[in-house]
Parts: sequence; structure tokens; C-alpha cells
Amino acid sequence: MRRLRRKSLRRPRRKKSPPRRRKPSPNPLRTTLPPRPVAVAITGGIGAGKSEALKAFARRGAAVASSDEIVHRLLAEDEEVRREVVERFGPQVLDGSGAIDRTALGRIVFADRERLDALEALLHPRVVREYLAWREELGRRPDPPRVAVVEVPLLYETGGERRFDKVVVITAPPEVRAARTEVADAREERLLPDEEKVRRADFAYVNDGSLDGLDRFVGEVLERLP
Repeated sequence: MRRLRRKSLRRPRRKKSPPRRRKPSPNPLRTTLPPRPVAVAITGGIGAGKSEALKAFARRGAAVASSDEIVHRLLAEDEEVRREVVERFGPQVLDGSGAIDRTALGRIVFADRERLDALEALLHPRVVREYLAWREELGRRPDPPRVAVVEVPLLYETGGERRFDKVVVITAPPEVRAARTEVADAREERLLPDEEKVRRADFAYVNDGSLDGLDRFVGEVLERLP
């Protein structure tokens, strides 16, 4: 009688597949270079010189935006904002043409902390959306600017610093600020002390001298940015 041979239990050897070729990265510099533009915020007290610092950044080639200018545009052009402002603060905030009178609105809100907070609650989210959309549009350009700077007066007070890569704080002695602007209203009450802002900032400047000194400081900041 013939005996049956057992079949080998060894698994057949698999043919080695050629090594996979890695696809080249679409942007080989992405891991070494920061995204452009670098997002910088300017903040500081009333009359410290934030707007002059913003102008200095613009003169040196940075893209710039101002939260105050965005607010002015919203009040002038956004019909939903206009309607809500009139509902909250009354028709006395309108001028003869039916547009919002910023001076009349200011007299109401700057004398009353609660009303000022109400106006901020209405405007602040819209301002943030505006400057973030502006920054995203800059980043989509074929050759985006290296730096995008936004002036944000209430940056730390609203937790806005997390939206930026670097923060520049501009301060000035009280007597210098008083000479530049006459402000003694609800806006000052809610501002963080300058010392706290400086502690949190990446760059800080005491603006008690000439515009040339401020301009040199801005140049030094740009040199130190990635």
C-alpha cells in the first residue's frame, strides 16, 4: 500500500515588493519657515501712540489694519449694526441724514460702563471676523506680505492675544498721554495696567520721545521677527 505524503505546512514565500517612493512634500520649506504673514498685534493705553506705531510698520512694508477703522466702517456701512445700535441706544444716535453719529454715540457709551460693554458686545465679534478674514486673504496671495499688523486697543482685556504670533505694547507716562488726549471716561476703567501688558508682551516701547525713536523701535521689531 502506498503511503500518502503530507503536504508541507510552510507558507509560500511572498515576493518582495519594490520599496515605496515617498511623494515629495508640496512645500519642502513648510516645516522650517513660519506661515506668512506673521501676525502681530499692537496694543496699549489711550494716547500711548498705537496709531503712530501702526503707521511706522506700514512705512516699513508691513500690511496693516486698525480695529478702530473697522469699527468706523461697520457703523457707517453695516445696516444690521446700524439697526441694532438704534434699538439699543435710541434714535438720538442718528444724525440728520439717518447715519450713526459717532460723537453722539460716544457721549452715551463713554459715560456709562454698562452701555459701553453692550456696544463692545455688538461690535467686537464683527471686528475680529473682519481682521481675521483680511489676514486670511493676505495669506492666500501668491506673494503674501511677511508681516500683518493689527492695532487692537483691548487685546488683553478681551483675550485676543491668542489670535496673534507676537504682541507689541506701546506705553507712555500719564502726563504724556494726558497731553495727547483728554480722556477720563469708562474706557480707562477697564484697561489692564501698563505693567501687566508689558509683562505679557513680546515687545514693549515707552513712547515718550520722538517719532524717530518709535520708528527705530519698529525697525528693530521687524528685524527680530521670524
